[in-house]
Amino acid sequence: MGTPTDDQIVERIQQGHIIETPAEMSDDYRRTLIHILTVSADTEMISAPSYYTAAKDSPSMNNLISALAIIQDELSHAHIGYRILQDLGVDTEALIYDRAPTAFKHPYAFDVPLRSWVELIVANAFYDRAGFVLLGDVYRHCSYGPWRRALAKVDKEENFHLRHGENGMRRLAAGGRSRDEVQRAIDWMFPMTVEWFGLPDTLKTHGRQIAYRLKGSTNDQLRQQWLRTAVPLCEGLGFTVPAHRDAATDAYVLDYPLPVDFDEGERRWLMDRPITWDEVLVRWKRRGPGNGMFVEMLQRGRRQMRTLAAGPH
Repeated sequence: MGTPTDDQIVERIQQGHIIETPAEMSDDYRRTLIHILTVSADTEMISAPSYYTAAKDSPSMNNLISALAIIQDELSHAHIGYRILQDLGVDTEALIYDRAPTAFKHPYAFDVPLRSWVELIVANAFYDRAGFVLLGDVYRHCSYGPWRRALAKVDKEENFHLRHGENGMRRLAAGGRSRDEVQRAIDWMFPMTVEWFGLPDTLKTHGRQIAYRLKGSTNDQLRQQWLRTAVPLCEGLGFTVPAHRDAATDAYVLDYPLPVDFDEGERRWLMDRPITWDEVLVRWKRRGPGNGMFVEMLQRGRRQMRTLAAGPH
């Protein structure tokens, strides 16, 4: 029996078939699965050093332990993705340790360093909510059995992460200087997470990913799902966000044009300066100010081990 065609794969999936082995895949299905898995694994992996730099600012030992537990989960989630990639024939040793920092495929948000415990809390509430929305969609719809089963664990843990952020925001909202710090973090991290979901549906086609049931929703649908919980959370705590619910359509609408320019140095969105998505893609491919540092943190130990294993010259 030869390699199935794309049409055969789509027909089987529409009939409810779950793919279990690479032998059941068409070449394009395998390429598409490898791409989405790589983005997922890279995102989980890079979140660890990103969160760790902020966790060092933890106000108490209990807070630090909670943050380290989340980081441990993120590394576990990355391992799941890379392990499945290995089964698909990907050289994960080279993928993790030999790629240039700019070749990683995580969202740009993780290239902008977090500077405080407050920002880590908001990141859990916003970034991990985005992860929960995106991976929850894959978990419900994924046609590749090994990944779908693995995501049962990931889904529960991402929910814990975002709840950690929500509860932290509630405590910080009690008043004083911390409340102002949360609002400043929201001001740059809310639009950052909105951008996380990618190009609008008018510019982005999802045909293969959805036809292969590697995802069930489009970028704009996933962005709406995120807004439906992120906006009420912030408003319920008395924080302001640049979005509101439109009663006529029961949809959340941004109060600024998407996309707009971003000042990396000031970590500030220039809401009066609309740009094109082509310009956003240039920034994403260039990567952000923390990209090199975070990838170096991940790759440094393996390079040291390789040097020791090679012995004296």
